[in-house]
Amino acid sequence: MRVVAKFGGTSLGSGDRINRAADSIAAAVEDGHEIAVVASAMGSTTDELLEEITFETDEADRAQIVSMGERTSVRMLKAALSARDIDATFLEPGSDDWPVVTDEYGEVNVEETQRRAGEVAAELDGTVPVITGFLAEGPDGSITTLGRGGSDTTAVMMGKYMDADEVVIVTDVEGVMTGDPNVVEGARNVGEISVDELRNLSFRGAEVVAPSALSYKDGNLDVRVVHYQHGDLLSGGTSIEGEFQNLVDLRERPLACLTVAGRAIRNQPGVFYHLSEALSESDVNIDAVASGLDTVTFYIDEEEAERAENILHREVIARDELSSVTVDEPMAVVRVTGGELPNQPGVISDIVNPLAEARINVQDIITSATSVAIFVDWDDREETLELTQDLF
Repeated sequence: MRVVAKFGGTSLGSGDRINRAADSIAAAVEDGHEIAVVASAMGSTTDELLEEITFETDEADRAQIVSMGERTSVRMLKAALSARDIDATFLEPGSDDWPVVTDEYGEVNVEETQRRAGEVAAELDGTVPVITGFLAEGPDGSITTLGRGGSDTTAVMMGKYMDADEVVIVTDVEGVMTGDPNVVEGARNVGEISVDELRNLSFRGAEVVAPSALSYKDGNLDVRVVHYQHGDLLSGGTSIEGEFQNLVDLRERPLACLTVAGRAIRNQPGVFYHLSEALSESDVNIDAVASGLDTVTFYIDEEEAERAENILHREVIARDELSSVTVDEPMAVVRVTGGELPNQPGVISDIVNPLAEARINVQDIITSATSVAIFVDWDDREETLELTQDLF
């Protein structure tokens, strides 16, 4: 196998942990696998360096300073591999065979980076390259960075451009957990998770794999997360499945919009639970939910509208805090799903403005970390889809 292994700061946080990392790399090489390594700064070196910059500095000097963490890590890890008779070399910006290049706008130069990554891959049968994560080289040879979580980005990017079979993220967690083990009891490892699920969790605070890294994952590249104490690069942890696609999708069947109004719904525990439970017990599937100050809106299949209205009406009669239920139909929903949506300021206005110019009334918008759902009248569905597709 050809594997890109990324070691996070915690997994390189001491001499003992560097030895452990080197042992796992050496074992994989001795088993006949081609290994490339991406290294983060040891421990919390980058944060410590940033804290010490208490003076005015430009971006070029700042990048030079924070790069010292990764530069130290690759030298330490290369030396540990050499001590195990593994032919290794470290790569950093400025090296002749450094792969990650940005353009004049600070974005990754895909064509040049892909070409250089191919050259690094061609040497894998004879040596283990130890690459500084997080860092890149500008068109003028200056050091630039890939932003927060940049080492993850380096690893998955290199995995893709080097035609690797797998990228292994070695970190301080056993993989993706069912919950934060520091907060909840009984948290356990999730053996598999889709890239869509993980990206949504990552944008909402799960610090497992940087969201920017997952945008480089395609269906041919396996990505796995393992704990640094595991010791085996080729097994265990959580496997991240699939690829995150940019899609604009129109729901084929019309929806009904059922809105329940009530006094101070937002301050009354259990209202949403009772309403959704009533629908669930009658096998009514909820496509989407939106809430306002004194309303809860359920979007369901139009064919279920009359039955669902009666179900919700019984809840309105039974609960003093609820006032009325109403139905609007037929409605359409166009969903935009894209890995880069959270990184695009103004993306909602970019979607809505063309619709307003076309005199299409947007009934509702529901957003998640990586998707936007636009609800419009059923008769406006085709034009809404066409205008939205033009944007993406």
